[in-house]
Amino acid sequence: MKTTFTACLLAASIAGLSATSAQAATTLRMAHFWPGASGVNQEIFEAWAATLEEESGGELRVEMFPSGTLAKPDSIYEAASNGIADIGATAQGYTAGRFPLSQIVELPGVATTATQGACVLQTLYDEGHLDEEYADTRPLFFFTTGPGGIHTIDTDVQVPSDLEGLRIRRPTAVAGEMLENMGANPVGMPAPDIYTSMQRGVIDGLSFPWEGLKGFRINELVEYHTEVPFYTLIFVATMNQRAYDSLSPEQQEVIDANSGMRWAGNAGEVFDRLDVEGKQEARDAGHTIREIENPLEHPDWQKPLQDGIESYLTRLEERGLPGREVYEAALAASESCATEQG
Repeated sequence: MKTTFTACLLAASIAGLSATSAQAATTLRMAHFWPGASGVNQEIFEAWAATLEEESGGELRVEMFPSGTLAKPDSIYEAASNGIADIGATAQGYTAGRFPLSQIVELPGVATTATQGACVLQTLYDEGHLDEEYADTRPLFFFTTGPGGIHTIDTDVQVPSDLEGLRIRRPTAVAGEMLENMGANPVGMPAPDIYTSMQRGVIDGLSFPWEGLKGFRINELVEYHTEVPFYTLIFVATMNQRAYDSLSPEQQEVIDANSGMRWAGNAGEVFDRLDVEGKQEARDAGHTIREIENPLEHPDWQKPLQDGIESYLTRLEERGLPGREVYEAALAASESCATEQG
């Protein structure tokens, strides 16, 4: 009897430890809009989630909700803020006017690669220039695409006037104004809607980085590419503050260790590689690719882009925001980030 009783106590103790261990594990819901099969999801978000689980000894797990399945692309930041998602990754430009100082990094000439862009945006946040824009969440890391160009179904765009009257999907209002300066008719829509919109003839083309052409299968529909780097799309991966506060100190340490410049850099490297793959995919398909070098100094492209920069900074000033100050900080960060990467 005594042996049996002792065995029962031991079994109960082991069961209790297992229950305690299971209770200690926390699953965080992460929402974003990239396809589940995309390199962005697999090589950035899934890799980040796997790192959390490994470094927390299995106590932190991330359940991924790609393709806008937990929240629509333009509602992901709000979902992270109000707790519908524990973590959200999205483009700030999907919420027009909500992140005006952050979107300075989208202006042409600030970054020439995704790695540099991620470094610039993360630096601006780390230096305190963007604190107020993210006061309602806990940013984890910032990142960007590489420079975006213009891609069309059947129009060979060599100069801005070739865009006259074309319906071009624009990623953000900032990029949309520059497209309008070039003569295009900008159309706003989330990235997941582009493919079907092009199939149905709703748009004639789009502004996108090479990575997006591959990740959203747009190379299947377009034939012409004008590599004129006139914007960079910015992103944030951010966490609900209450969800973070509910974690144990040890779990918070793991989150903190996988935030900031370390993962900004990782994301930038992934985007740069995917840009190379997306462009090669277009080459292999026999598409026409036009390359416009130094568009801010190019006689055909300079004016609409310079006008766009000045117009955006002026609007920030009219709102009482330190737009030019942050723009100068972005240019300084761009130089230092390029030096560090070099």
